[in-house]
Amino acid sequence: MLKSAPLYSYVPASDMERARQFYEDKLALGQGHPSGPGLIFQCAGGTAFFLYPTSNAGTNEASCAFWQVDDIKATVAWLKGRGVVFEEYDTPDMKTEGSIFTGGGAMAAWFKDTEGNIMAVIQNLNE
Repeated sequence: MLKSAPLYSYVPASDMERARQFYEDKLALGQGHPSGPGLIFQCAGGTAFFLYPTSNAGTNEASCAFWQVDDIKATVAWLKGRGVVFEEYDTPDMKTEGSIFTGGGAMAAWFKDTEGNIMAVIQNLNE
């Protein structure tokens, strides 16, 4: 039953105006659509995420959501040009080069939004 249902992400924000500006302007997602206390941001393929107010924003130490992209190098360069700062990792399990990690059949790059949520862009290398 759930396999045929769309899946959407919830993204917490402690400062809705600051977060709205980040997603609308810095990530160029366009205007969020009001829904209850939050905003819905539409993305490709009928997907979306709900940005909602909460004091728990940025407390998750794992990725909150990711965008599947065709060209991660171009995407990372474009986002950096817009002022997005990417996380750099250098651990025994994972090392980024130019902000991009390659492994497990994919390339990935992570950044934090204004609320401290970890977001990612990912390119599948097996397609």
